[in-house]
Amino acid sequence: MGYKPIESYGVIGDLHTVALVGIDGSIDWCCLPRFDSPSVFAAMLDDQKGGSFRIASLYEAQHKQMYMPDSNVLVTRFLSDQGVGEVVDFMPVQGPSELRKIHQIVRVVRAVRGSVRFRLDCRPAFDFARRPHRVVLEGRGAIFEAQGMKVSLVSRFPLGRQGDGVAAEFVLNPGETTTCILRQVEDHASVHDGVLLEARLVGTEALTQTLAFWRQWLRKCNYSGRWREMVHRSALVLKLLTFAPTGAIVAAPTCGLPEEIGGVRNWDYRYTWVRDAAFTNYAFLRLGLTSEAEQFMAWLEQRAIEGARGDPLQTMYRIDGGHDLPEEVLGHLDGYRGSRPVRVGNAAVDQLQLDIYGELLDAVYLYDKYGTPIAYDFWCHLRKMLDWVAKNWDRADDGIWEVRGGRQQFVYSKVQCWVALDRAVRLAQKRSLPLDRTRLAAERDRIYEAIMTRGWNTKRQTFVQHFATDAVDASNLIMPLVFFLSPTDPRMRGTLDRTMAELVSDSLVHRYEIGRGAGDGLAGSEGTFNMCTFWLVEALARAGRAREARFIFEKMLTYANHLGLYAEETGPRGEALGNFPQAFTHIGLISAAFNLDRRLGAAS
Repeated sequence: MGYKPIESYGVIGDLHTVALVGIDGSIDWCCLPRFDSPSVFAAMLDDQKGGSFRIASLYEAQHKQMYMPDSNVLVTRFLSDQGVGEVVDFMPVQGPSELRKIHQIVRVVRAVRGSVRFRLDCRPAFDFARRPHRVVLEGRGAIFEAQGMKVSLVSRFPLGRQGDGVAAEFVLNPGETTTCILRQVEDHASVHDGVLLEARLVGTEALTQTLAFWRQWLRKCNYSGRWREMVHRSALVLKLLTFAPTGAIVAAPTCGLPEEIGGVRNWDYRYTWVRDAAFTNYAFLRLGLTSEAEQFMAWLEQRAIEGARGDPLQTMYRIDGGHDLPEEVLGHLDGYRGSRPVRVGNAAVDQLQLDIYGELLDAVYLYDKYGTPIAYDFWCHLRKMLDWVAKNWDRADDGIWEVRGGRQQFVYSKVQCWVALDRAVRLAQKRSLPLDRTRLAAERDRIYEAIMTRGWNTKRQTFVQHFATDAVDASNLIMPLVFFLSPTDPRMRGTLDRTMAELVSDSLVHRYEIGRGAGDGLAGSEGTFNMCTFWLVEALARAGRAREARFIFEKMLTYANHLGLYAEETGPRGEALGNFPQAFTHIGLISAAFNLDRRLGAAS
């Protein structure tokens, strides 16, 4: 079967989980029933054992993919001399009134021109290929049953056993359509259920409803600038990564995709980082999507309650708010193109990352400003958490990059601690909320002085990664974005210039200066970090270098895949690296587009 490039996938979802669909019509990643559940299909992590569900033309064909306009409904096309076929993939989204979520992947197969012969191959591999299953053929459908999980597949055409999966070949005449539905089912269900046997009707109705859902949702988006198509696609991605029952937002829907082919940086991102989710909330507010921001704030309030107990906040949580994310290695999987180890769970949950307090308070501040004023009880929890920040900001931590080589006094973490206290003081003053503003403002100023004296390298004329190094770190580009420093301050200009000289390659930005000892404590290398590239765009635009910023932004848009999706990183040949699609990158795109639009408008 072989591995496809990470960038050759599209994504569909139902606000509980997603499926990644390759440009060849193969679903190579899906976890059921939730983002953080064990996998049903995981060929991306092991092309032999991982499991997949492919529907494709048997003719030698060119493959194309597109989304139906303003939606997350994916169309995979097969163009050949004999005919043109299509597979329309989507996961129906149920409304909040639906008490029992039915997770299903609907695949509508069409012959657009000429008669087209298709082949269907479905071979699930439950629990990351650790759990055996049995296959039961019933009529024109099949049941795949493993311990604790049961899925059904219904097809108009008879299915035949093939190993531990099923297969079928069929011909569609011009204009003919058939629907295949894969769904998680209850223990007592069979493929004779009416909803399954009426697959064609179910598929047609569900497609109409799903398109209507996404288009109605996107109409709430208020962006109308120069890059409307890319911003809207990024918004649709962020919505896909939202877990509807709680409003939590996953960093990415995948695990184990490498930051270097054959490397060891293969992490599980199917959880909610306070940092990433807070930035996502900012993006939703900028787009006018206040209901999403409101739901996330309810989730964030629960984390603030935990932070008020006097212990450090966790860096990440399960999407249901749970705390346990034990990291384990799936040694039986080969990994994407041999990139091992494949990890599930994430040990960074136990790290100390002081920056998350700044991102959390900034999210609260912006929500109070653009959404709904926060409640007094919420404020009381925040005050207790702020006391902890004021007493602990000078501790060494593991930083935004979640280093596994020892704690340091990271400048980015200090900046975000400053943000936490600054936003609290501002909010208290604006709303006349009770707060010891004098004490917290004094502590905020102490942080500022520490950064300006210990985080600045006079010789290199730049802010550095941490107090004990002279290495540059792209995370310091955040300073003018959070109003820590004027974008035209000489120190910020120096940092911009040094970052451009040391970390930028063909407009793409590396996270830090490895040659001077900066790193995360792991062997090997990695790609450029997409979020940092968008931070560079925004920092340049704010510094009055709008044309330069636009050129980098436009070039960065060419590194998206054919559907406008980004992974976490970009490799030297422009290939996608890391988990996919990644929320952080699409957040950065939205923010950069807004600010660049504003600066270009002012310049004209």
